[in-house]
Amino acid sequence: MIGLFAALSAAIAVAAGAFGAHGAAGQQEAEWLRTGGLYQLIHAVGALAVMNVARGAAVLLLAGGAIFAVTLYAMALGGPRWLGAVTPIGGTLLIAGWLWAGWLFWRG
Repeated sequence: MIGLFAALSAAIAVAAGAFGAHGAAGQQEAEWLRTGGLYQLIHAVGALAVMNVARGAAVLLLAGGAIFAVTLYAMALGGPRWLGAVTPIGGTLLIAGWLWAGWLFWRG
């Protein structure tokens, strides 16, 4: 299932980036879509890379990427600005996922 969610996450990230480049309402909205897409795509690929060794870390990467990106996507599409206060929760999960994966790799 992690592979499926990672692939879907990557597809959504590409779509968001494309929309940001060609259909966003303004500069700020385009930047939110670009940033969300970049982070979501990087962490979808990261989840694929670690899923066989660090499943829990892969889940954190996907969840963090989703929370981080979706809050930015929502604001870009007219959602409330307070969602920007939720975005760091996703970033914290991303950091935790990478630290968990690193710890597992360090342990061997």
